[in-house]
Amino acid sequence: MIEFKEIDRHNFFDVIDLRVAEEQKSFVAPNVFSLAQAKAFPECICLAIYQDDVLVGFTMYCIDSDDKEYWIYRLMIDAKHQSKGYGKEAMEKLIERIKQDQEHKVIYLSFEPENNLAKGLYEKLGFEADGRIIDGEIVYKLTY
Repeated sequence: MIEFKEIDRHNFFDVIDLRVAEEQKSFVAPNVFSLAQAKAFPECICLAIYQDDVLVGFTMYCIDSDDKEYWIYRLMIDAKHQSKGYGKEAMEKLIERIKQDQEHKVIYLSFEPENNLAKGLYEKLGFEADGRIIDGEIVYKLTY
């Protein structure tokens, strides 16, 4: 079962050592960059993704300071743990976590146009293109 854990002194180095597959490196920022970004943007929430106490991935989300809506900025599953359904399960759990905030009814995310795996996953979860492209990435939204 997937669970989220805070990133602290006990798992920090393991989280920054996570890597996506070589062909995915242009799709997601390194975790060390995301953790640094979260330091400068304290509204960002970074979580380690675990499967049965094994670290398998990383996610970062927040309420965007510009549009005041939730954005999932990062989701990555380590290369050696991919194709096991962990990304889908982590996204489902993250969506449920965000939905706890009853004041919001939409979740945004964006991805590189050539990232067909991400597109397929997000569409299976109910996300739809909202018509925008930001910094070369397609923006999808989930309304609930």
